[in-house]
Amino acid sequence: DAEVNTRKKTFTEVQTERLEQAERTVLIKCPPKLNEKKLLQYLSSHGNIRSHFFFENRGIHALVEFSEKNSIASLQDAIGIPSAAEHHVVPFKSRLFTFTLKNPVSQTAEETLVHLSPQSHIPVKELIQKLCDADSVSNQMYILLNEFQLTEENIKLRFLACSLVRDFARAYFPDSMVKPFGSSVNTFGKLGCDVDMFLDFHNVQKRATKTKKGPFEMEYQMKRLPSERLANQKILSVIGDCLDNFGPGCVSVQKILNARCPLVKFSHQPTGFQCDLSVSNSIAIKSSELLYIYGCLDPRVRALVFTVRCWARVHGLTNSVPGTWITNFSLTMMVMFFLQKRSPPIIPTLDQLKELADEKDKHIIGGYDCSFVSDLSKIKPTKNTETLDALLSDFFEYFGNFDFRKNSINLRKGKEVNKPESSPLYIWNPFEQDLNISKNVNQPQLEKFVAMARESAWILQKEEKTQRLINKEPWGLAALLTPFGKSNPSKMKNRMKGMGSETIRSLLDSLKLNNTNSLQKAVGK
Repeated sequence: DAEVNTRKKTFTEVQTERLEQAERTVLIKCPPKLNEKKLLQYLSSHGNIRSHFFFENRGIHALVEFSEKNSIASLQDAIGIPSAAEHHVVPFKSRLFTFTLKNPVSQTAEETLVHLSPQSHIPVKELIQKLCDADSVSNQMYILLNEFQLTEENIKLRFLACSLVRDFARAYFPDSMVKPFGSSVNTFGKLGCDVDMFLDFHNVQKRATKTKKGPFEMEYQMKRLPSERLANQKILSVIGDCLDNFGPGCVSVQKILNARCPLVKFSHQPTGFQCDLSVSNSIAIKSSELLYIYGCLDPRVRALVFTVRCWARVHGLTNSVPGTWITNFSLTMMVMFFLQKRSPPIIPTLDQLKELADEKDKHIIGGYDCSFVSDLSKIKPTKNTETLDALLSDFFEYFGNFDFRKNSINLRKGKEVNKPESSPLYIWNPFEQDLNISKNVNQPQLEKFVAMARESAWILQKEEKTQRLINKEPWGLAALLTPFGKSNPSKMKNRMKGMGSETIRSLLDSLKLNNTNSLQKAVGK
């Protein structure tokens, strides 16, 4: 479709394309000594191979995408079932295969070194060394983005994990889909993040509405349950049992059915992902699509989000364990809000995106208006030309002095509005307008965030790059990713003394975390 190729694809087009791609894909565990040419030659006898790559995950694996789906059926017909010498096998035929050499000794001479696609990002220490060689903070931020963002190969692997779970769901619900949402698809995922996936029955429901034509009606007899929640719990319970009992490589399966959003957590060993499976969460999908749009509109958006999230992780402001910390989602929304507030704005508000929506973009979900434009070409590019250097520094300055006591953050309007209730940090859910997405954050954590933002703004504005290079010290973004006070604590204390400010002294206390109330006076000034 030439028209699609000349413009940026919509979120739904990208998802549909990748899900279809995953249906034509297999995953093969390979021997440590491998002849790539011979493996591909053998697989090609079953059909044309469109793409492939190798990666390391408890041994070498190959992800192979065929041009035609029926090539997989042909391959499956030719494949043997493992001999059950030590264990009895569950005879579920998946798209996960093991490739072995019948006579490894004679074939070692033919082995080739295969290129392995990285599936995790480099450690922060290594990143800091790379950043020190860059010539500007902007370039440092793009280096960080390139090191941490999901690669094309990793995204394919994520969609394959969903497709393999779909093979189980189909046994009970032939028309169902399993789709990724959240960081795997919203353009803000980093290598190593979990895969959030959901079971989607919308195709089944669409078909049901179509058949009500003509002088009579025919419908399926289906089990009726008192609530959608109970139906979701039952469905997830059975799929969870299937994965646990029959799924090759599905381990540590946990059914968390009484959560606000019931889910099944499991570890998918063949792809190396931690996965969370839930049932149809339409609003979560709309949030993923909204972030996808923002991420596609301007390259600075993703660079700033990745930088702020990495900074927050280094300083212990975010945590992979749920708690009173700011979440990555809240931080991302704070960056979006900041970009809406620039002059001129770098991204539009949600209300502006809603105004551009046409009939097919109209979505009311559970009484909430989730309508916004899906076609990126309808959104005018920004006239803002600020550098990432300036944006990063201003982000810390802005939130270091934000009146959190009085104001909340609203992405629909793109402006501060009075807090509707007394949570320390109030960020309106863009769609479910009666929810605060940062309700979990407590006062000490917010104060720590403000303290770190102020210190970071100070470092970016005051520190002399040339002096730091002479002293062989990290500069710019590299300095922000080094825990404060560790590299040179005496210098930090002297600097604070010189400024003689009450706020800065309380900042030092908060960094020691001796006194959780130390910044209470400062927050909001």
